[in-house]
Amino acid sequence: MANVSWRRLVGGGERRWAALGLAVVVALWEVGHRVYGDFVLPSPLSTLAALGRIAASGDLWPAVVTTARDALSGFLAATLVGTLLGGIAGRSMPVRAMLQPIATMLIGVPAIAWVVLSLLWFGGSGLAATFSVAVAAGPVVFAAATQGTRTVDGGLRTMARAFRVPLGAMIADVYLPHVLSYLLPALGTALAMSWKVAVMAELLSGAGGIGDGLAAARAEVDTAKTMAWVIVVVALLLVVDRLVIEPVRRHFETWRRGLPGEAA
Repeated sequence: MANVSWRRLVGGGERRWAALGLAVVVALWEVGHRVYGDFVLPSPLSTLAALGRIAASGDLWPAVVTTARDALSGFLAATLVGTLLGGIAGRSMPVRAMLQPIATMLIGVPAIAWVVLSLLWFGGSGLAATFSVAVAAGPVVFAAATQGTRTVDGGLRTMARAFRVPLGAMIADVYLPHVLSYLLPALGTALAMSWKVAVMAELLSGAGGIGDGLAAARAEVDTAKTMAWVIVVVALLLVVDRLVIEPVRRHFETWRRGLPGEAA
């Protein structure tokens, strides 16, 4: 009972703790500004003012839409392909033995290398950013899906086969809940990586988006404007995580609390 009360207390104050964490970051930011000055680290207020100027100029929303398109399309491709191949690899040793070295090799290639190669292959189009995101984030999703599928309880699988559970129910009720415990943290990491790689590709290609705005701010030696674009990227990442990843995570945690032996 005490565990239940503590969990409810912590869960109820989760937003307050998150707000406190952001407040600490802003306070440290202000301290850094006072120590190093505007040129190195503009104040939070100066950054917000620069963000307001970007929004008033009409450059903000087109850049947000472009970067969101590049990042989320690559993330979606990485999620679908990585999950599918990881699930197959987790169930098949030959497939796993064939794909695992490839995934390791892809993870070892720096993201900037994929960006440069994609610019050579696809030019300055949005496809370059999408491809860079997919090939950088895909192996992370693949590794999590493989490990999750491999570690599904063998007794549970045997029982499901003995009762002739349909394939769809087998995937939805036996494999998926367990695989999600490995997949969801990886998806959070892949999502963050997607924004970073997309912005990096846009910065180098000049094809629009937040990366193009960062390139312009760098050319103007405008640190406040640069920080404003960084804030936009971070805000987008937090919003997408809350709207996409967090609801799935909460649903999965609710499912686990209903299992025998799991704390309620």
